[in-house]
Amino acid sequence: MEGIKNLIIDFGGVIINLTRNRCVEAFESFGVPDVRDCILNSKDLFMQIEMGTITSAEFRDGIRHLTQQRLTDEQIDAAWIAMLDDIPTYKLDLLMELRSRYNTMLLSNTNEIHWQWAEKNSFAYKGHHAEDFFGKIYLSYELNMVKPNADIFEYVLKDAGINPEETLFLDDAIPNCRTAETLGIHTYTPLPREDWSHLFK
Repeated sequence: MEGIKNLIIDFGGVIINLTRNRCVEAFESFGVPDVRDCILNSKDLFMQIEMGTITSAEFRDGIRHLTQQRLTDEQIDAAWIAMLDDIPTYKLDLLMELRSRYNTMLLSNTNEIHWQWAEKNSFAYKGHHAEDFFGKIYLSYELNMVKPNADIFEYVLKDAGINPEETLFLDDAIPNCRTAETLGIHTYTPLPREDWSHLFK
């Protein structure tokens, strides 16, 4: 990776494997209307929680309102978390190696429920925490910004004080990569469950 000093890495679909259909089916079983479109295309409540414009409690109440069911917090959280699979251990080892070689950052469209689960279950590897794998962590729900909007990329570039021409962005969503490219950032779009370590050999 000649000339690359900085790595901005997406979470879902790049680091952690996803099974979105499992999440869709769980919410469909509750009777949430049009939930497949809402989850796969990040709409309505599912976009609002990732933007941080509603809290986790408001998200859960919104699901209860849509279903007209007395669902528990645990039932709703389990359905929402159902899309999250595992992080292969070789990727966690790779992230540690990359942090020693590059200025590494995480940039994710995510939400408090998913992130708290991931911190507890996905990054607890060899006694580590999420913060051990990255120099900086940028989460959409904390920033009130989401990819593919340019503002979140502009924020990261400014906050990290990095040059886009020296930066590689890995994201599984082509629209996110296209926006990054307009700002001069190099990009790579991994396929689902791809081992992208070949980029750094």
